[in-house]
Amino acid sequence: MGLVVRAGTPADLYITSELSARGARRQPDYLREKKAIQELANRMVHEPAQILPRLVDLAMELTGGISAGLSLLEELSKPAVFRWRYLRGTLAAFENATSPRNHSPSGITLDQDGPVLALHPERFYDWIADARIEVPEVLLVPLHFDGAAPMGALWIIADREGHFGSDDARIATELASFVAMALKMLRTEQRLQDALTEQEMLTSEMSHRVKNFFAVSESMVRMTMRSESSKEEMGKSLIGRFHALASAHSLIRRSFSPDGTPPKASNLEDMVRTIVEPHERFLAGGRSRFDVKGPPVVCGEHALNGAALMFHELATNAVKYGALASDAGRVSITWAKTDSELVFDWRESGGPGIEGKPEVSGFGSKLLNDTITQRFGGRLRHTWHPDGLKVRVSIPLGRLVH
Repeated sequence: MGLVVRAGTPADLYITSELSARGARRQPDYLREKKAIQELANRMVHEPAQILPRLVDLAMELTGGISAGLSLLEELSKPAVFRWRYLRGTLAAFENATSPRNHSPSGITLDQDGPVLALHPERFYDWIADARIEVPEVLLVPLHFDGAAPMGALWIIADREGHFGSDDARIATELASFVAMALKMLRTEQRLQDALTEQEMLTSEMSHRVKNFFAVSESMVRMTMRSESSKEEMGKSLIGRFHALASAHSLIRRSFSPDGTPPKASNLEDMVRTIVEPHERFLAGGRSRFDVKGPPVVCGEHALNGAALMFHELATNAVKYGALASDAGRVSITWAKTDSELVFDWRESGGPGIEGKPEVSGFGSKLLNDTITQRFGGRLRHTWHPDGLKVRVSIPLGRLVH
């Protein structure tokens, strides 16, 4: 495959062909390499968390580089980026920095699906020059596991031009296969741990939701008794509200649906209205007790479930303690986009007076906080005004599409 780069790229930027032209820079030390492989295998069994840093160390040591690290692909970012991890040597201070997928040497090695050698890439990539990084030569190899798409790149930087040879490309490629295997293993372990944590949270959540269901149901019955004049009208209203409550609950965890059908709401406004519908009680003049507005936002399945849980928890708390516990209570639910976030505002009014922040917070508060901060990577702020609770939630836009 020929090297494909952007127009304007210096002709001598990618000099991969020189790896074979230079040949081996030294006599291969196969005994040292064998011992390194044995050490890696032992660490993979007994110290899996230390395997990736050690692999990067070995890549730098065995090739004589001055710095090395991993560029791990984050495809969910828009646009996709590489995250720099396990950096060693002169560039260690740039741990967790990012570089663009489609404008970087790491992107080139993924496109080429093989080793790449670049000469002073700071001449062309402004983000390298802006960081005041000088790179005489950098050798990069893709991270593969079991035929899957590359997960990123292993890179090693030399302190002079003409440093790397064919033996360095061979060593880096062999180490990259270990890196990819270790990454796959660690990510699988993390997914299993996440699943276990989610299962434990689900058990507590279900207990909490059952208790809340009875509290909300009692509130709905009392509200309907006050607003309807006959038992027939009361029964009809209650049936409608319980159906709406069931629809709201179905949004919170799609897998609970017995037939596997997706929820009716596929965008944010539909979802919010589904959640609050069971608590609707029209005020004087036919006004709704909910003011729901914001720009169109389409949520992915994971985001839809999390957002439904968030609003369901806010609504339930309002029914039990806040504005929705009062006939005259109202809630304003609005959202707006910034360049990077979606900001929600939940404002209650007309409910019982608030003296200040509650002294004790329960599981529901923890569930709300964990949903926003852990599931979405967002921020949550409560403000307890005398006339009603105000909640502001900020969520990165990229976390809403999945």
